[in-house]
Amino acid sequence: MLETTLAGSLPKPAWLAEPEKLWAAWRLEGPLLAEGKRDAVLACLKRQEDAGIDIVTDGEQSRHHFVHGFLVGLAGLDFEHQRTIGIRKDRYKAEAPVVTGAVKRTKPVHGDEIRFMRAHTKRQVKFTLPGPMTIVDTLADDHYKNREKLALAFAEALNAEARDLEAGGADVIQFDEPAFNVYPDEVRDWGITALERAAEGLRCKTAVHICYGYGIPANVAWKRTLGSQWRQYEDVFPLLAKSKINQVSLECANSKVPIELLGLLKGKDVLVGAIDVANETAETPEQVAAVIRSAMKHVPAEHLYPCTNCGMAPMEAGLAWRKVEALAKGAAIVRQELGKG
Repeated sequence: MLETTLAGSLPKPAWLAEPEKLWAAWRLEGPLLAEGKRDAVLACLKRQEDAGIDIVTDGEQSRHHFVHGFLVGLAGLDFEHQRTIGIRKDRYKAEAPVVTGAVKRTKPVHGDEIRFMRAHTKRQVKFTLPGPMTIVDTLADDHYKNREKLALAFAEALNAEARDLEAGGADVIQFDEPAFNVYPDEVRDWGITALERAAEGLRCKTAVHICYGYGIPANVAWKRTLGSQWRQYEDVFPLLAKSKINQVSLECANSKVPIELLGLLKGKDVLVGAIDVANETAETPEQVAAVIRSAMKHVPAEHLYPCTNCGMAPMEAGLAWRKVEALAKGAAIVRQELGKG
């Protein structure tokens, strides 16, 4: 009960990549880079275990970016001639690969990573993939010229990858869909369909992560425009409640999300964000416990998983690990109160 987990990414070691940057350049090359990634995953797993995290991730240590890390393994994309585009309704600009042909997955992308991870921890493991809509919103398209068709093509590739990840030992496969908070009409029209296609046939637990973004300046500035209540989840949660996805990961800590919106996810596991990724102060265990107690008014404890609001890739490493430790300790407080400690 109240098993803890993380939204996905964690800071990479400074010897592996530039610290405190979302698009951090690698500091190693060739065989040394491959070895460094594996070492970073080992350290990441050990620190999560030591902190008391129940369902661990690889911290996305082997990926340059949570979307591009998957895309580099697909055919039909040009990474050599990237284009500057607006992402999340022009919230910020980024260099994006270009879709130049039919999207195809010709071989497993993360197969070695899940097998390495599975071999080095006895905990439950979660592996994260970008969701179809968020992929579509993070690249330029010169081929399909239709967001729905492009999303469904990526959903096919994601499904093949997810099936291999499950075979490799993943207990949970999570699709990251921050774009769901930006395009509610598209979520209704084709976003849920594409997400369910990506997860089709999986027997392990499936999750979707929907948040208000990394703690980068563009996202922090956007949040200031959302008013006194952030109600984007109100459009999406009823659709997800009817979907085949098992778990929903969301943002609550230090947010203006009305906590009662969690009640719209009846029947689903809720990964409640109890750690703010957009501030420079580590939460106390009691602050984490307070978020969990608040969520328990709307979600049964057996369906609640204390989590982080979002990934922490751009955060200072020491701060990120203090937050991880606070997450585990806060959940332990509430478990003890429930007599489950």
